[in-house]
Amino acid sequence: MNWTGQELLSTAGLDSSAETRVRKLRERAIEALLLMAAGSSVLITIGIVGVLLYESSTFFAHVSVRDFVTDTEWTPLFSDAHFGIAPLVAGTLTTTMIALLVAVPCGVIMAVWLSEYCSAAIREWLKPLLELLAAVPTVVYGYFALLFVTPALKQIFPELPGFNMLSAGIVIGIMIIPYISSISEDALRAVPNSLREAAYALGANRFQTSWQVLVPAAYSGLTAAFVLGISRAVGETMVVAIAAGMQPNLTINPLEPAATITAFIVQVSLGDLPHGSIGYQSIFAAGLVLMLMTLSFNVLGNLMRKKYREVY
Repeated sequence: MNWTGQELLSTAGLDSSAETRVRKLRERAIEALLLMAAGSSVLITIGIVGVLLYESSTFFAHVSVRDFVTDTEWTPLFSDAHFGIAPLVAGTLTTTMIALLVAVPCGVIMAVWLSEYCSAAIREWLKPLLELLAAVPTVVYGYFALLFVTPALKQIFPELPGFNMLSAGIVIGIMIIPYISSISEDALRAVPNSLREAAYALGANRFQTSWQVLVPAAYSGLTAAFVLGISRAVGETMVVAIAAGMQPNLTINPLEPAATITAFIVQVSLGDLPHGSIGYQSIFAAGLVLMLMTLSFNVLGNLMRKKYREVY
C-alpha cells in the first residue's frame, strides 16, 4: 500500500494526539493520587483534633478549666481525685530541657564535624550508622536509663532515687541526637560554597569559618532541627514511663521522680481506670494539653526560622 505524504502526516498527528491524551490522563491520575494522599493527612489531623476536643469537653463538663490549670495535685486514681495538670507539665518540660541540654550541643558539634571536617568516604558510612540510633525501640532506651544511666549517676549523686527525671532526660537527649545532627548537617551542607571561599579568602581558618560563618548562615535549618528535637522529646513515652517513676510531683528538680503527660496516658491506658469515667476522660484533656504544647513549640520554631531566613 502506497501512502502519500499528507496521509503519513495525518496518521502521525493522530498518534501524537492520542499519546498526548494518554499522557494528560496519567498526569491527572497522579495529581489526584497525590491530592488524596495530602488530603488524607489533613483529614487524619482534623480527626485527631476533633476526638481530643470532643472527649475533653466531657471531662471539662465535670472539672473546671480553672481547677485544671491552677490545681497543684494530679491524683485521678485516688478516691479524693484532683485534676491539676501542672505536675505533668512540669515533669514534661523538665525532662525535655534536660534532653535538649544533651542533644543540641552534641548534635550541632557532630553536624559541624560531619559537614566540614569529615572526609566524604567516612561520612558515607558514619551518617547512616548514626541515624540507625533512631531505629532503636524506645523501650530499650528506657531500660538503658533505668539499669545503666541511673546506677552511673548514683556514683555522683549518692542520694539519687532509682526513678528520676535526670536519667530519663539524658537518655532522651541521646535518643534525639540523630534527628538534630542529621538535619543540622544537611542545613550546613546547603550553605553556598561562596561563603566558605570568602571566609578563607579573608584569612579565617576552618574553625572560624565553621562557627562564625556557616553556623549563623544555617540558623534557619538548625532551628528546624531543634524544633523537631523538642517535639520528639515532649512526646517521648516509654523512657519516662520506665525511668522517671510516673509519680506526679510538682517539681523541676531533676533529681526527683516525676510523671509526664505521655507517661500518665500510658498508665491509664493499661486499665487502671474504667472506660468512660472522669479519670479515664482525663487522658484526652492531657493529650489536648500535649498537642497545644507541641503546636506552640512548632509555631515558635517557624517564627524563628522565618526571622533567621530573612536576616541571613
